[in-house]
Amino acid sequence: MNDVNDIQQSINADEIPLTDELVLTYLQDNPEFFNRNPSLMSGLRLQDEQRGTVSLVERQQQQLRVKVHGLEDEITQLMSVANHNEQLFSLYSDLYLRLLDCQSAGELLDCLHQTTTELLSLSAFKLWLVDSSTAGISHHCLSENDCTGVMQNRLTHEEYYFGRLQASEQALIFSQQCTGSVVLIKLVHDEKTLGFLAISSKDAHHFDPRMDTLLLSQFKRLVAKLLMQHLALPTA
Repeated sequence: MNDVNDIQQSINADEIPLTDELVLTYLQDNPEFFNRNPSLMSGLRLQDEQRGTVSLVERQQQQLRVKVHGLEDEITQLMSVANHNEQLFSLYSDLYLRLLDCQSAGELLDCLHQTTTELLSLSAFKLWLVDSSTAGISHHCLSENDCTGVMQNRLTHEEYYFGRLQASEQALIFSQQCTGSVVLIKLVHDEKTLGFLAISSKDAHHFDPRMDTLLLSQFKRLVAKLLMQHLALPTA
């Protein structure tokens, strides 16, 4: 215990009060302290709320176990996210093939509606077109109200909108109010804005502004291109 005596003698000589900071600084500057005083590792008793008193070694083991459990939880979460992303990527890949096989705008909208409401278990799917009067199609997925204001408010400077909408906006797009969250996806082809896709979820936190848009970026480009092919939309 010479180290402890040296500390105390040094403190007494300089009349410096022994504080936690002083002891901490000394131990940090002298990492070999416990090697020179091995009996302190097992002899020092620490108060533990659950186990009473434990040795310093036991406290270190407990902290390591907590850290290991935390890392295991993080690994489990990462594996769950990776599995979800793999399933989502596979779903998008299958959807692209189905969309390419569609022979008409009606089939295209049927495919998009089925994927969003059945396979992804989302609440509703709508398409709003800027030039709906010249589209030459009637479909239950088309939003027939004038959503120009929604486009201007939500998508003038953005490609996507994630979150909640005002009740008036919900009524325009979905012809009803949505209790959860929505995503609006701007459709542009050859620098021409065609309209937007609107998808709603009953979960208020499902569509979050922090969501990754990599898959959506590919998805919206394909949908916009196919819409131009299948619908009688002006190209200029």
